[in-house]
Amino acid sequence: MISSPRNETLKTIRHLRRTRGDHALLEGPHLVREALAEGIPFEIVLVTPRFADSAVGRELEHRLSAPPELVLDELLERLTDSDAPRGVLAVARLERPRLADRALGRHEAWLYLDCIQDPGNLGAIARVAEGLGATGLLLSLGCADPNHPRALRGSAGSLLRLPAIRGVAPAEAASWSTGAPWVGLEAHAGAESLRTLHVEPPFVLALGAEGPGLSPPTRERLDRTVTVPLRGRLESLNVAVAAALVLERLLREGEENRVIPP
Repeated sequence: MISSPRNETLKTIRHLRRTRGDHALLEGPHLVREALAEGIPFEIVLVTPRFADSAVGRELEHRLSAPPELVLDELLERLTDSDAPRGVLAVARLERPRLADRALGRHEAWLYLDCIQDPGNLGAIARVAEGLGATGLLLSLGCADPNHPRALRGSAGSLLRLPAIRGVAPAEAASWSTGAPWVGLEAHAGAESLRTLHVEPPFVLALGAEGPGLSPPTRERLDRTVTVPLRGRLESLNVAVAAALVLERLLREGEENRVIPP
């Protein structure tokens, strides 16, 4: 039983929380289950005694390659980003691909995230992207880390599966996606209405932070801009919600128009 905050394992985890690297802290049974389903190996697994004695805890322990370490509840709470860690924390190595490792496929849709700094928004966008059939995420410099605990929780596991390429400048992404149109999501009324937009994959959908929006270097790469028409006095939607509406229209329309050979 780990009962001291000076324990070396806890020191290691606290260090990993402060670094932006390939290691990720998976908080709660849902993310741990999702990682196990993907075959992602764990380097550390901590559980509280109460969780270890629960049905969920026994089920997870049965699926682990090695027994987890027991830790006092209050020590686990200090390690986690979540208000409710739910008794289990795992450390895994999640290496993110490089842009050179991927090529833009014929029917693919990618999201370019332009300085989206809120990890929760990043996670929600990843969840939307996977759920609606987008291929992956290109993250600009200044974006939240896809391995951040809040991003991973917000993605409900999508960031364990979806390619998320870090540190991609707009010019680099535009060169990589040559031939595919860039569509920028804007809040202002000067952009084209989503109701009339017709773009088929492959394409890149650029999303900016909810305050500043898209940066000038990203705007220079855009072929089209789109806005979601709103009623009443509301000025904008959460970026993940708006992305969901745009992706739903464009990807479903692309599927309907695609000719599938017999």
